[in-house]
Amino acid sequence: MNAGMNLTELRKELRAHSNPEQVQNLQRFFKTGKGQYGENDKFLGIKVPEQRIIAKKYQQIDLKSVEKLLGSGWHEERLTAIHILNLKYSIADGPEQKYIFDLYFKNVKYINNWDLVDSSAPYFIGNYLFNKNRGILYKLVKSKNLWERRVAIMTTFYFIRQGQFEDTLKLAKILLEDEHDLIQKAVGWMLREVGNRSISTEELFLKQNYRKMPRTMLRYAIEKFPDKKRKGYLYGNK
Repeated sequence: MNAGMNLTELRKELRAHSNPEQVQNLQRFFKTGKGQYGENDKFLGIKVPEQRIIAKKYQQIDLKSVEKLLGSGWHEERLTAIHILNLKYSIADGPEQKYIFDLYFKNVKYINNWDLVDSSAPYFIGNYLFNKNRGILYKLVKSKNLWERRVAIMTTFYFIRQGQFEDTLKLAKILLEDEHDLIQKAVGWMLREVGNRSISTEELFLKQNYRKMPRTMLRYAIEKFPDKKRKGYLYGNK
């Protein structure tokens, strides 16, 4: 079976798992209405576990076909492409890992919702950058594009899991006044993850910056704090 047939069969299999009854729910959940962050995105109504199973089945598909899938107008096809890239990256050698990294950023305009970002940036993007120059994150964090900013901060989740917090804190400080709630939530989430590993590191950052933080960001960051301490941050008594 050639690569073209593989892609055709993959798409057929995805459609075999589509559920039209779920489409409207997904459109609401991913905010596809006029003026919303996922405006005009299209859904087939496929559950994520089913996409993962199909991705694993087709993980040997060639990268050119994956790139075509990543450029699809269908949300589930783009997410399935991300799952395949994760699988491919995990067994790739250095040159192929670089190719996957470059392919991702060549097509970053298609990484256009939070699930696509969160299924990729903290995994193979973070892994690739771990022992390399991370300057690209400081370009992305200043992008006018919401999703590129989210890629920047979410990539640091990989670093956090390795016990490195510096880039998370630097990027969080740049994003302190970001007006989009999806960035505020992501920054607060990453600060909370830092705190899960080093509460003193998170608290030092908070004490220096919590008065400037949007409420959504702060609430996410302190979500697991004891009630008294959490209220102290919320009501400015720290």
